[in-house]
Amino acid sequence: MATYSRILLLTILLISTSIQTSAEKWSNAPPPCNFPAIYNFGDSNSDTGGMSAAFGPIPPPYGQDFFHGPAGRESDGRLIIDFIAEYLGLPYLSAYLDSLGTNFRHGANFAAGGSTIRRQNETIYENGISPFSLDIQVTNFDQFKSRTSELYHRAKKPFDKSQLPRPREFSRALYTFDIGQNDILDGFRKLTMPQLKAALPDIVEHFASSIIHLYEKGARNFWIHNTGPLGCLPAATLYITNPKPGFFDNYGCIKSHNSMVIEFNKQLKSRIDKLRKQLRRASIIYVDVYSAKYHLISNTKYYGFTDPLKICCGRHENNFDVWCGQTMIINGSEIIGVSCSSPASYISWDGVHYSQAANQWVANHILNGSLSDPLFDVTHACLNH
Repeated sequence: MATYSRILLLTILLISTSIQTSAEKWSNAPPPCNFPAIYNFGDSNSDTGGMSAAFGPIPPPYGQDFFHGPAGRESDGRLIIDFIAEYLGLPYLSAYLDSLGTNFRHGANFAAGGSTIRRQNETIYENGISPFSLDIQVTNFDQFKSRTSELYHRAKKPFDKSQLPRPREFSRALYTFDIGQNDILDGFRKLTMPQLKAALPDIVEHFASSIIHLYEKGARNFWIHNTGPLGCLPAATLYITNPKPGFFDNYGCIKSHNSMVIEFNKQLKSRIDKLRKQLRRASIIYVDVYSAKYHLISNTKYYGFTDPLKICCGRHENNFDVWCGQTMIINGSEIIGVSCSSPASYISWDGVHYSQAANQWVANHILNGSLSDPLFDVTHACLNH
């Protein structure tokens, strides 16, 4: 009994010390960064209107559950980048490619659906690959920074500057990245698995080159998402018939696809570690989005979601597929790819992109820093720490 009492007392002391240490650590924590702007680069996971502006608007029912109509986002509502903006107290990002109704005072979004890190030798009309690869997005940023700075200094009245970024704030802004998914998906289509694996270092190096370029242009604060579990996308599993034993994991995800993503993420993280040593004046945060998404997919019932391989928007039955927002004539009848009745209970919105509810869940689990390397939440992802 005495031994039990000593153990209990020791446990209480350890807990008390831990609480005190945590309190002291919190009280000594640096103030939040107060980012004045966000500059985002990516693909459809963070595109807030770029491809809609360049190639035609995304149709209904996209955007229905927050924007009450299409808003350039491939979801029923907000994306993770929107929740990042909310978390930082900043407005939603206007797409750089959209010339109407834009406000760039607090940043700009250079992401475009279908974009890749490396340039692809095909047009968007072939397989949906965007011409706005990461290097083009970075070039667009260079033009944006140069042109807006010129206009800002030329403006004679305060209201002429109200929708322009302040030149001195580019170095204090947060630079966010969510790209790489399409390089791997395109690789699955074009290459053998050994060939794709051999290409990963070059893809990662192209990514690193963009970071270095932005750093040389004055960017200092980077928040970089890795790539999610592509083998769990319903669109990837939709056409698989008679799979061999072990093809899928316990949750219905394609093992080989996820293994390739894991290898890409491993190489990306390793390259970012090297960048930190190379770019001494930068804060570079690597965010493990893969773990957040896979955890959600593997625990859907616990978190109140339905089968992760079910698609909310579109009709996929009887060997025909009508994708979200599309209309097809099948056996003389018009079939429309409409939304399900409860998008908030689905992880997948359209087979490729996440629902607003899933995006919010993922955002809640990455913005607090628990899946970051180093372990900083997004409000402290700057050089203040």
